[in-house]
Amino acid sequence: MELGAQLYTVRNFIQTEEDFDRTIKKIADIGYRYVQISGVGKGISPEKLREICDRYDIKTVLTHSDVNRILYDTENLIKEHDILGSPYIGLGAMPEKYRGTDWLPYFYEDFKEPIKKITASGKLFMYHNHNFEFEKEKGVTLLERLLELFTPQEMGITLDTYWVQAAGGDVIWWIQKLKDRLPCVHLKDMAVVSGGGVMAPVGEGNLNFPGILEALKETNCEYLLVEQDTCLSSPFSCLKQSYDYLKKLGYR
Repeated sequence: MELGAQLYTVRNFIQTEEDFDRTIKKIADIGYRYVQISGVGKGISPEKLREICDRYDIKTVLTHSDVNRILYDTENLIKEHDILGSPYIGLGAMPEKYRGTDWLPYFYEDFKEPIKKITASGKLFMYHNHNFEFEKEKGVTLLERLLELFTPQEMGITLDTYWVQAAGGDVIWWIQKLKDRLPCVHLKDMAVVSGGGVMAPVGEGNLNFPGILEALKETNCEYLLVEQDTCLSSPFSCLKQSYDYLKKLGYR
């Protein structure tokens, strides 16, 4: 399993071509060799993103792409991922209208054709969870219902460790359940500050990461992507803290 950085962590520093270059250099200097592209400035072409990443020996493995581009501009989106060299096309969150059992079947109806095109291109559509997917209706979570709609060959899950914990779920149990759908995972810790849960660098919170990483060894996981949506200090410092902790456990 290779260690990477989710660029959404540093989204405020990747809005221009110049800043993207500076940021990728910092990411490479920390030690990361893989990234997920998310939150980047819209004016930067995929060719330029690839050029800058290549300059620092960084490989793009996953994106979070605009839902309307996934649905209505699929072919061009696939071509852009070919340029980036990314095998995984991700959706960062389910649009709100689908988040209920009455409308969830339409998620399948709307996404089935784009997903067919993505699969035919040799790439995989990846769905990223938050905590709302763990709401239950008649004892079944929204995530479980979503899994029933698509096979592992059609849809992978970018499991986010923090959001599973925030939902009251057992991260290791879900890793075992999703073991054939997890080529990419978001590593994000949860600490307690003033009585509430907050996002923290990996190893600085209360999640059982030695156990989580052992469980991931029994899955199809390829990339461990460090993410921290909100940081109490510099996001670059947070990414380095996570990297240093994971490096001590043998990952880099």
